[in-house]
Amino acid sequence: MVDMAKTVNLPEKIYDDLAKVAEELTFMAKKPISQSMAINLLIEVYHAHLNNPCALDAFSQQLASLDIMSPEEFDKYWDEPSKTQETKRKARTKKQ
Repeated sequence: MVDMAKTVNLPEKIYDDLAKVAEELTFMAKKPISQSMAINLLIEVYHAHLNNPCALDAFSQQLASLDIMSPEEFDKYWDEPSKTQETKRKARTKKQ
């Protein structure tokens, strides 16, 4: 049985950041690093960091104290600025 790749929907800003990270990793490694490879490397760094009990405890406490948006609010927050800018561009075009 072959596992099929899964699609993940990302807000445009997050996708752009991921593309930049993949480019930076490509530059550092001096060999191609895809976006999925970049995600895998970031997850590996995350796991390595949290293998340290002190880091895990500090991160858990910090995360618990944050005022985190719901997933829907997060997606709306990242998607809205680009929609707002596009609406403004359309309004300017109509005025001319």
